[in-house]
Amino acid sequence: MLHTFVVYVDNKPGVLNRVASLFRRRAFNIESLTVGHTEEAGVSRMTVVVDTDAYGARRLEANLYKLVPVKRVDDISAAPSIVRDLALIKVAATGEARTHVMQLVDVYRARVVDVSPESLVIETTGTEDKIDSLLEVLRPYGVIEMVRTGRVAMARGNMRTTRSSEPVPGDLIADDVSNCSV
Repeated sequence: MLHTFVVYVDNKPGVLNRVASLFRRRAFNIESLTVGHTEEAGVSRMTVVVDTDAYGARRLEANLYKLVPVKRVDDISAAPSIVRDLALIKVAATGEARTHVMQLVDVYRARVVDVSPESLVIETTGTEDKIDSLLEVLRPYGVIEMVRTGRVAMARGNMRTTRSSEPVPGDLIADDVSNCSV
């Protein structure tokens, strides 16, 4: 199962490497990783997606808390969340094909951000499935280049995923993983 972790860390050099190294040492493949500033100066927010079971997720959370620059970890996989990716897609589009591509852009609520005589660059945001679907319908026109971000996620409603210096409550970490080392 895919688990989405929101990790708040110090915004300092080497922190991303330390977090990524933990995943590597524990043999977890990172499916998606995004990092950016938060509303609080000096704090960055990482959204990390990993394919693991519940035990592996608890183990990762416990080990992340052992890293000094980590302030807080939230596994929002089971929580109602807003999840988005962003993609830029350059498509070959001239003449009548351009009209068809523009219609697809409208249907998918994407937007054209660059126009040249032979191509269009399309920006789209949404779920991974929406972006995959748009990419598939554009392939027949000739996808020249494509880049996409990793997943960003935020809990819906009143659940807050904001930085806290408080440790994880003991009942959230299984006893059998409390001895996991970094």
